[in-house]
Amino acid sequence: MKHRTFFWFIFPSALAMILFIALPVVSVFIQSLHVEHEQVLRTVENCGPFGCTEETVIDREATRELREAQPLGRFAGLSNYTDRNHLALAELSSMWERSDSFADFTRRAMTLPFWRAMAFTLTFTFVVTPLVLSLGLAIALGVNSLPRMFRGPTIFVSLLPMIVTPLIGSLVLYWMVDSRGVLGAFLQTITNDPNLSLRASPTLTWIMLIVYGVWSSAPFAFIVFYAGLQTVPEEPLEAAMIDGANRWQRIRYVVIPHLMPLAVFITLMQLMDNFRVFEPIVGFQAQASATSLSYNIFNYLRGDSAQFGAAATTSMLTIFGVIVLLTPVLIRTWRDFNRKGH
Repeated sequence: MKHRTFFWFIFPSALAMILFIALPVVSVFIQSLHVEHEQVLRTVENCGPFGCTEETVIDREATRELREAQPLGRFAGLSNYTDRNHLALAELSSMWERSDSFADFTRRAMTLPFWRAMAFTLTFTFVVTPLVLSLGLAIALGVNSLPRMFRGPTIFVSLLPMIVTPLIGSLVLYWMVDSRGVLGAFLQTITNDPNLSLRASPTLTWIMLIVYGVWSSAPFAFIVFYAGLQTVPEEPLEAAMIDGANRWQRIRYVVIPHLMPLAVFITLMQLMDNFRVFEPIVGFQAQASATSLSYNIFNYLRGDSAQFGAAATTSMLTIFGVIVLLTPVLIRTWRDFNRKGH
């Protein structure tokens, strides 16, 4: 392909990536280097029948003019990344010196908003992702082995979690696990504990959110694996059967290697989606026990006193975290590609 032809072929995609990915990321990075202006205060004198007193009030006009003159806020540089609401390097150093053990240091670090959110985000990501892969593959293998007349209804039922909006799905499960819901009342009955509440325990809350994450994402892995199963060549399977391989051995040595590129694709998608977990926390109203990086961004932006600099800083740290998570998978994909090319 000529260079000119290649340029015009790739130009629309490159332009879209620059406009909708690169420029917004650069904009967020610039915003992350600024903090909001403090309100301008002035002292006024109030005089009454018993004399005059001085009072400090907000000069709204001066504050508005300052914000209009510098809409990004006051330049703070990289201090936004190291303050208490984010990496909290100074606080972590002090906690390490005062901690008796690593467990004590971890407990103290969980009081910091960023590291508390990071702990749940990583736990959710590294637990949900492999479970989604395993469950999606198991469902795909099960459906593929069904008689053809039963596959359609089974596929429809398996895809129902994808039809439900994530926030609505989390709300439905939230009502079910409530003490008045069917799951909450059932657990109280079998444990003989009328005061049992899933939402009152941080551990049970984390488990509940992870279960929802697997339930809502497994259909995506299932449909991708199921489509891949339709492309498995018959010759290797027949050869394995002739050699005496049982069903598990055929799956392990023939089917799974054939589906490995799809597994890499699902892993990439799940790592990105799970690292940005947000809807379940809002739907379950679980922010007292579990917060994520995305929830912190939402929390910084809501209300009249929005902290755009803090939200932008957390966004950049989230992007960096996604890149770190995807790097090993992308490196392996690149090595496999080069190996096949040679």
